[in-house]
Amino acid sequence: MANMRINDCDGAILCGGLGTRLRNVIGDTPKVMAEVNGHPFLDKIITHLKKEGIPRVVLCTGYKAGTVESYYREHNFGLTIDFSREHEPLGTGGALKNARGHILSDPFFVLNGDSFLPADLQAFLDFHKEKHALASILIAQADWAKDFGSIQIDGTGRLKGFSEKKDSALPSWVNAGIYCFNQEVFSYMPKGRNFSLETDLFPKLVGTKFYGYRSDQKFMDIGIPQRYQSIKQDMERGKKIENQRE
Repeated sequence: MANMRINDCDGAILCGGLGTRLRNVIGDTPKVMAEVNGHPFLDKIITHLKKEGIPRVVLCTGYKAGTVESYYREHNFGLTIDFSREHEPLGTGGALKNARGHILSDPFFVLNGDSFLPADLQAFLDFHKEKHALASILIAQADWAKDFGSIQIDGTGRLKGFSEKKDSALPSWVNAGIYCFNQEVFSYMPKGRNFSLETDLFPKLVGTKFYGYRSDQKFMDIGIPQRYQSIKQDMERGKKIENQRE
């Protein structure tokens, strides 16, 4: 582990969400397949992982798994894509636990499939190793922390706790949906099949070797229609600017 590089690490992406809050915008399309710039949002995450040097990705599929799996079997991103399908909703934690046999590296990355932050994953991995962490969570500042709840860390970066969602005009440090875990984390998971990383696992890890890594990059989340439409507009505007430069 001491000399581990990013190209030794697997990345698992949680893709099973129902996306009920986006139904009136994307219909019954899986949330991770919501279109941005003519491509599924998940393409952006996988493309970034390839750019960072991740050689292998496990897609944890659930809702309309066949749609997601057939698309990523047909499209080559220059890395290996494996699939772990849940046959009933298992929650974010249950989906990851279900994928345990597909995740080969130690440590490994986990990413939410409905949010994106262009993180420097080698720097995040270095932080995780330097802290001798069991689990590390990438945190970013968001103006809409009231939708997520905020995270407290001490001077060393160790997680002190989580605050519930609340109305506040101030930006707060929030969970950016990117994690670095040691395989040992599976032993801390609840015994049941269906559980949440955010509410059933992370609070149990507070006080252990659980650290928060700050990023100053912009955090995007497509969980609700307003943010999805805003991100679509921002990315389409950015693409037009890039095309004008070429």
